Amino acid sequence: MTKMKTTRRSLLVAGAAALAMPAVLSTPAFAVTPAEIKAKGKIVVGIQGDNPPWGFVNSAGKQEGLDADIATLFAKELGVQVEFVPLEVNNRIPALTTGRVDVLFATMAMLPERAKAVQFSKPYVANTIVLIGPKKDKITTNEDMGRYTIGVAKGAAQDTQVTKNAPANTTIRRYDGDAPSIQALVSGQVQALGGNIFYMQRIEQGRPGEFENKLEFQNLYNGACTRLGEKEINAAINSFIDKIKANGELQKVYDKWMKVPVHKFPESLEGITFTAS
Repeated sequence: MTKMKTTRRSLLVAGAAALAMPAVLSTPAFAVTPAEIKAKGKIVVGIQGDNPPWGFVNSAGKQEGLDADIATLFAKELGVQVEFVPLEVNNRIPALTTGRVDVLFATMAMLPERAKAVQFSKPYVANTIVLIGPKKDKITTNEDMGRYTIGVAKGAAQDTQVTKNAPANTTIRRYDGDAPSIQALVSGQVQALGGNIFYMQRIEQGRPGEFENKLEFQNLYNGACTRLGEKEINAAINSFIDKIKANGELQKVYDKWMKVPVHKFPESLEGITFTAS
């Protein structure tokens, strides 16, 4: 009887171990530390490829923009080269969590729902989500949006805000990225556009003097993103952000791309932690 119990117990233990094994084997092996990045000699950065002045590919095929300059400074801080991977809005978080990139400097608005999937750094840039509409039209309330077909970049902060604030009967067209949504407004496919305060630079190039920011929905801050639990790279990015704020490098990047003073950043944001645990 005792022998049978022992055998049964052994089988149960072995079975539990077998069940646990796939979980162990399936654990991602791409945790990144500054030491690992230095060892391979480069950092792979996810960035937007079609969203000036944040991140875009110029006519020579080179990645440029505010995020590109910040990421390049971080690579320099680590003493490595930077490799950029241009990403669409909806591909940013999956590219990070699956290990395609090491970090995101990709116009990542710091939102509580995103903080469940990625680890944000301290903020390094600020933005405002707005509705852009024709100058000739009076758009002063959320209810006014119901008269328009509105374009947004699918899955972006402006998609969330327009969907949340527009009347239920509003026609909202969702596009795969910032550039297609802006083109939709310029080409007349939509009459208004959910975007940010920097969209007007590009809209003016295509339809000068016709549009303006009409409604403000949300003030946002952008941070770099790493995978959850990656403490060392998160700490390195936070130290780097503190450094470029203090030594004036961040203001130089702002002067180049944004033409505004560096914002005063909050010490905390509800539902978001800046430090990996």
